[in-house]
Amino acid sequence: MAWIKRIAIAFGVIAAAGAGAYYWLIVESHMPFSGSYKIDIAELRKLADEKAGAKPMEIRVETVGTITFPKTVVVAGDGWESTELPVSAYQLVYPDHTAVIDTGYDAATAKKATATTSGFDDAAYKRIVAALNGASWIVITHEHWDHGATLFAQPNLEKLLEVTQLTKEQVDNAERLAPSSFPPEAKKTVKPIDYKTTLAIAPGVVLVKSPGHTPGSQSVYVKLANGKEYLFIGDVAWHQRNIDEVRERARLVTWFFMDEDRDQVMLELAELNRLQKANPDLVIVPGHDPERLKQMKDKSLLLPDFR
Repeated sequence: MAWIKRIAIAFGVIAAAGAGAYYWLIVESHMPFSGSYKIDIAELRKLADEKAGAKPMEIRVETVGTITFPKTVVVAGDGWESTELPVSAYQLVYPDHTAVIDTGYDAATAKKATATTSGFDDAAYKRIVAALNGASWIVITHEHWDHGATLFAQPNLEKLLEVTQLTKEQVDNAERLAPSSFPPEAKKTVKPIDYKTTLAIAPGVVLVKSPGHTPGSQSVYVKLANGKEYLFIGDVAWHQRNIDEVRERARLVTWFFMDEDRDQVMLELAELNRLQKANPDLVIVPGHDPERLKQMKDKSLLLPDFR
């Protein structure tokens, strides 16, 4: 709630400063004048096929709760009406094991968060915890509490970290998990992975560096046994519209509250837009889009409830 209040105060200051400041900080979302970001889908397919073993058969989803923000926080210029952002975790189901991408948050961390959260699903949370304890591997797309707090809230964290593949950037920037936290003693035992642009970690699964939203942001490419392809992009985009319109969150939010590399995120949104047009069957999964989540469930691209 305090986060929303700070935004409201900042909005008042901007309104007093004039229309120019409002446009620049709330509405405008242009591409940077330099820089590049590319995703080579052919390389991802090759890497996904190189890992020996059976690929995942299906992907399941659990939504543990929602976060409420003004629409312009999600897509610049969309106004100040509230919108809900679902917080989800994903389970890859292999023939003889499972894995987890992102973990959602626990109730205690949600109460500490400055964002407005609602609809905490205790049953979904318990299924996520059970899945973490049975997972052959765990990854998080980036070091924010709504994507990793459930993991870091577990009493057997050190055991779970044995199968968790955190990147060097995620460990080095663990303070960004606040109000969740990485216990210092547990942090000492972690051996983070370090890669330049892409890294195959399992049959059908490739990590893709996507820094900008946070230093440790990464996307997760997944190719199922039936050939269906997914790209879990974390919070590079919260909504599908960020990609469709190549439009970032409001600058006020990305610069002053999220400490985001806005130019880098814009380059990534433009590349996702290009990738989507070139590969219409690729299922891109934004971080917090209720309509897109419903569509994917309705089409059985994501199945309900963890096993």
